[in-house]
Amino acid sequence: MSTIAVTDASFKADVLESSKPVLVDFWADWCGPCKMIGPALEEISEELADQVTIAKMDIMENTAVPGEIGVQSIPLMVLFKDGKAVAQKLGAAPKSQLKSWLESVL
Repeated sequence: MSTIAVTDASFKADVLESSKPVLVDFWADWCGPCKMIGPALEEISEELADQVTIAKMDIMENTAVPGEIGVQSIPLMVLFKDGKAVAQKLGAAPKSQLKSWLESVL
């Protein structure tokens, strides 16, 4: 399964009410580092499909949820389990580091 797009409107159902952990990548089209990690997140999404859903939220098109969570810098990845934020990682990193971090917090 590849990454899914979430919006302010779908966030509750897609992320908070999900039966499995969801990693939300807060990004924007103008963010170079965000674009750099996009392909890595797609690959990780395929590799860990049975353990986690990876979602992407464009902070320019969706401002309510990033505002509520307090997103101030991007790329910001926040892992949600059982409707709660349990871990976060700020900034771009190589795929191996992103995957290692994600596996360590799942």
